[in-house]
Amino acid sequence: MIRCYADFVETLLNAGFSMGGGSDDGIYAVVNTDWNEPPSSENPIRWHTGEPDTDPWEWRIRVLDERNDIAYGKLFFKKSGYITREWYPYFLTVRRGGISFNEAYELGTISHFAKRIYEVVAGNGTLALHDIKQIAGFSKEDKSGFDRALTELQMGLFLTMCGKAHKSLRQAESNNAWASTVFCTTESFFGDAVFEEAAKIAKDTAWEKLKEQILKLNQAAQEKKINKFILG
Repeated sequence: MIRCYADFVETLLNAGFSMGGGSDDGIYAVVNTDWNEPPSSENPIRWHTGEPDTDPWEWRIRVLDERNDIAYGKLFFKKSGYITREWYPYFLTVRRGGISFNEAYELGTISHFAKRIYEVVAGNGTLALHDIKQIAGFSKEDKSGFDRALTELQMGLFLTMCGKAHKSLRQAESNNAWASTVFCTTESFFGDAVFEEAAKIAKDTAWEKLKEQILKLNQAAQEKKINKFILG
């Protein structure tokens, strides 16, 4: 039973990866609590209360602010999820296969919108969502294409979330301020060592290792779902 943030982190580190939105999607979720389920003495977890110790929505930013061994973003089925530092090289091997962003673009596996996003983030180190749109020149009419491209980059493990920021100091001081997600490259987030480890792992080995772990977490996981989860 996950009753607090500490329980969540401990369980996630043992699991290695997890869906992030309160549903296991047929694979696995550390927190598998419906957003509308009321808290109780048996289960104090409640979404969107703002309580840092019992609100899973807050935990996605806490792990990014307080730790350097857990990645969060749209990672599985185009939905949110977590991958720990230990397991990240295996996903890198399967999804990126040792190629750089530029190589992927030349191969035609990266969209032009994704290229625009990636280049401004890589050129600035870290960028908030609203700054990415402004600097890369995206308009309101580009919203759907922008959103798809940003998800594409996260699923491909080229960009990852690394925190949140407010548009201004005045907003940051407001209790009701809207925060913007901040992104960076995965190379910046985890460093070279993760990529060096990934380069030493054969794709078949990585795939089998991931599949084995998924089945440890959920013996009922279906083959089709497993494959889609791993490949992204």
